Amino acid sequence: MDRTNVPRRLLRVFGRLAACAASLSLICTAPAFADQLEQHNGLVSKFINDMHADPLVADCAAHGDFVASTSTAFDHVEFPPSSFDGAHSSVTPWNDSFDEGKQRVKVDSIVTVEGIGVPQSGSGEPSDLKFRCGYVGSQMLAFSWNDPVPPNRAHSEGSRGASGKHKGGKGKHSASGKTSKKSATKSSKPGSGKSSRAPSNK
Repeated sequence: MDRTNVPRRLLRVFGRLAACAASLSLICTAPAFADQLEQHNGLVSKFINDMHADPLVADCAAHGDFVASTSTAFDHVEFPPSSFDGAHSSVTPWNDSFDEGKQRVKVDSIVTVEGIGVPQSGSGEPSDLKFRCGYVGSQMLAFSWNDPVPPNRAHSEGSRGASGKHKGGKGKHSASGKTSKKSATKSSKPGSGKSSRAPSNK
């Protein structure tokens, strides 16, 4: 009896240890996620209340700011009040795939917003950035932007961040507006290119 109980007891101990380790890792990552969410919500609120941005445009801009800050090229993105006028932002009913590449998810609206990328260490000239977000209702499912740094060289700490929700962000941040030569050669099918993203490169 004792011999048969020993393996069961060991399994229980290992099970409890595994559960403790899992909960500790969640406890460690939770504050970082909470900080990101708080920053995101703060930006959205600022854009809506101070700059009278459409809520979806404000959400897309806040997510764009987060993603650009993970790039090696930019420190942050500035969104002047003009970013939220009709000439520099839009909410377009879509009811189709976000793009014809990896983010072929169907969305019911496409949001675009422009901002100014401030380079790291203040070196170099600011860049015009254009962010494109796909939504179903108020949930972002896809995201792209005209990242000047090829995805394989981009700094991707927490780039899944906005993901979960932003599974448009879900690791799809690397699907930037620019198509790398490598991915261009992989798409042998006609029409399988990322032509639908072309507007985000402008």
